[in-house]
Amino acid sequence: CSSYKYVEKFLNLSRIDSNYKDMEHNLKIKVLILSIITAITSLGSCTHKKDYIRLEGFAQGGTYHIIYDNKLPGGERIPTSSEEVSQMVSKALTDIDFSLSGYNKSSIVSKVNNNEPHQADKYFTELFHLCEKITKETEGYFDISGAPLYDFWGFGFKNSDKMDTLLNEHSTKRIIDSLKSFIGMDKVRLVDGKVIKDDPRIKLNFNAIAQGYTCDVLARILDSLHVENYLIEVGMEIVCKGVNPSGNSWQIGIDTPKDGSQIAGESIESIVPINNESIVTSGNYRKFYILNGKKYAHSINPHTGYPVEHDLLSATIITSDGAHADAYATYCMVVGKEKATQFISERSDLKGYLITSSESINLLE
Repeated sequence: CSSYKYVEKFLNLSRIDSNYKDMEHNLKIKVLILSIITAITSLGSCTHKKDYIRLEGFAQGGTYHIIYDNKLPGGERIPTSSEEVSQMVSKALTDIDFSLSGYNKSSIVSKVNNNEPHQADKYFTELFHLCEKITKETEGYFDISGAPLYDFWGFGFKNSDKMDTLLNEHSTKRIIDSLKSFIGMDKVRLVDGKVIKDDPRIKLNFNAIAQGYTCDVLARILDSLHVENYLIEVGMEIVCKGVNPSGNSWQIGIDTPKDGSQIAGESIESIVPINNESIVTSGNYRKFYILNGKKYAHSINPHTGYPVEHDLLSATIITSDGAHADAYATYCMVVGKEKATQFISERSDLKGYLITSSESINLLE
């Protein structure tokens, strides 16, 4: 009943995921899934009291893990088999990929970006309108229409190999000013399933919210099956409900940000109990590059058009759902320590943990 082999398998999968080049996971620093290791240990034990099922696989360029309680409150098993649950999860992941992934050339968002005929499905429609709402709420600091900026700086859907333009500040400013002229959610709208653009050069990038949203979609599947306890992780975005196999809250570890670190859990800053909540961490220490001695981080300010330059290294957000947690964590990384602290402190529905180059700001209470 030893569980070590399962823990080792999880850690190996995490390394594969963190080194994958073409994924939104590489656009953000994520949280360590300490709770998954705890759950696996319980699953590997001969004395665990609950029947928890583990599903895992590859999705959205990385991996996903789901651990759920197979029993209903009365003690009977849920009527849906683990094989059927796995099929439901796989179908949802495939449908989302063909809807929201900019790396899938046949997806709806790719057709929108290429000005091809398209018809928005339920996932695209729901997330587009949610992004409209969050963009207004964050005064445009979270903006999926910033895709051309992400591409230019090498953090979007295009290769970042040719960055010679950045060596010329005048040329860079000219290009950025041009790109900013057709960026903004006020220049794009969804009407009868069709994305209407004020400028054909407008492109969308859901990377800063897609994986958190995907967790929410998978959570709905388990909720529809009346599952009481589960943990869902997609690309290190996490949604939890109920308790872990030990009967306690799910325990999530927040990584200590270290430039260049690609191994989740290499150093833990804090461990947070999560129950019926989502947790997402965004940061700038895994996805960046150095050019002529200057660091260019992946967090792009849509207002300035440039990568941010502040001392906030990572922002962890805890709230009721994965999509909002994902988007708000991105927002915090764009605006920096002061605005992020104020934003979290003024919201009763948010908790947070900010790490700067000199301090940790605990907003978990």
